[in-house]
Amino acid sequence: MGKLTNFFTNLMKKYMPDPFVFAIGLTLLTFILALLIEDISFTKLTTAWGDGFWDLLAFTTQMAVILVFGYVLATAPATDKLLNKIASKVKSPKTAVIVATLVGAIGSYLNWGFGLVVGGIIAKKLAIRVKGVHYPLIIAAAYSGFTFYGLGLSASIPILISTPGHFLEGEMGLINLAETIFSLPMIILTIVLLIVLPFFNAMLHPKDPNNVIEINPDLYAEAQGEKPKLLEDNTFATKLNNSKILAYTIGILGIVYSIFYFVNGNTLNLNIINFIILFLGILLLGTPARYVEHINDGIKTVSGIILQFPFYAGIMAIMAASGLVDTIAHLFVNISTEHTLSFWGLISSFFINFFAPSAGGHWTVQGPFMIDAAQSLGASVAQNSMAVMLGNAWNDIVQPFWILPALALSRLKLKDIMGYLVMIMLFVGVFYIAAILCWSYLF
Repeated sequence: MGKLTNFFTNLMKKYMPDPFVFAIGLTLLTFILALLIEDISFTKLTTAWGDGFWDLLAFTTQMAVILVFGYVLATAPATDKLLNKIASKVKSPKTAVIVATLVGAIGSYLNWGFGLVVGGIIAKKLAIRVKGVHYPLIIAAAYSGFTFYGLGLSASIPILISTPGHFLEGEMGLINLAETIFSLPMIILTIVLLIVLPFFNAMLHPKDPNNVIEINPDLYAEAQGEKPKLLEDNTFATKLNNSKILAYTIGILGIVYSIFYFVNGNTLNLNIINFIILFLGILLLGTPARYVEHINDGIKTVSGIILQFPFYAGIMAIMAASGLVDTIAHLFVNISTEHTLSFWGLISSFFINFFAPSAGGHWTVQGPFMIDAAQSLGASVAQNSMAVMLGNAWNDIVQPFWILPALALSRLKLKDIMGYLVMIMLFVGVFYIAAILCWSYLF
């Protein structure tokens, strides 16, 4: 395993560009493939690309908001205290990798924005406290927990198709979460993967101390987290900025609304998730000024996403306008049966996710074909929808777009951690494929 890990690590260090360069290259590749494979002119393709550049602007804002709000939760004093307590109990490098994976996984299962950030934070704390931890690996291990979001409470596709009024409701109806993320096969998969993935990541730790790259000591102060700098004058405005009464009042009001929301029979969606973590963050920070401080810091982690999301929206527009996504999807659908459709849906979703890394946007291009195929073959619509979600979450392990927050927190380059992520992706893929096939044949 060590030789294979070193192979991928060295390969990525030589040839893996930064995420923004990857997005530009992927745009050009998609453009060329569309011209060569599909019957579309350069003019129409260029127009479709430019017109689609801002199609995901609202969704981009939702993604940025959920990540920034997740950052606030992950850096709140109560969370920081808990993470410090966890880190203080860890003594060995391999245990540190296991803990970083678990924290990233559990955080991502609860909320992907929270998980992306809290995993990176605990990884830095552990790298500082535990002598001999290979810093690139522990950051990669913490990020690998992000794949659990596809099985968790903020899984975009299952939440979308359980929400009244979603764009495919006329074709597939509403799919209850009990049939997707809370189905028995997916619960079993979640538990098994939560047990085996941390230990696999620990096995990737270099045995030779000479191959270990420890954290840069200059990052020590940053990893510990600075307390917000509050104004010390006694003006009325400053007292309002630092008012706990205001923070707790509006925070409690937000939580009360959230309770009413679910009592009235509403279901999870991105807006209510963002609403909950916004007001929960205000409660945890305690004052408006502290919340603003943490929001300002969190914005730094989403700058790359804000820059790159329009490029991926353009890529998705190229694929939709040219019919390239149809070609890819039909390639797999045409060789499918009732029992193998979900497997090929998983595989095709994995590849499509390179071009459409947003699960919501991904579903708009692949969902219609998967649902039509499932209905024509008599296959489970819920199962095949979840297959697309898992393919998305599987690919996200090596999707440079979502690695951006981890890179921002760690100050590492993509090439530093990608070799480990390729190994983890191959490992996780075995379990996703096995789960989908067992679900299709045994349940």
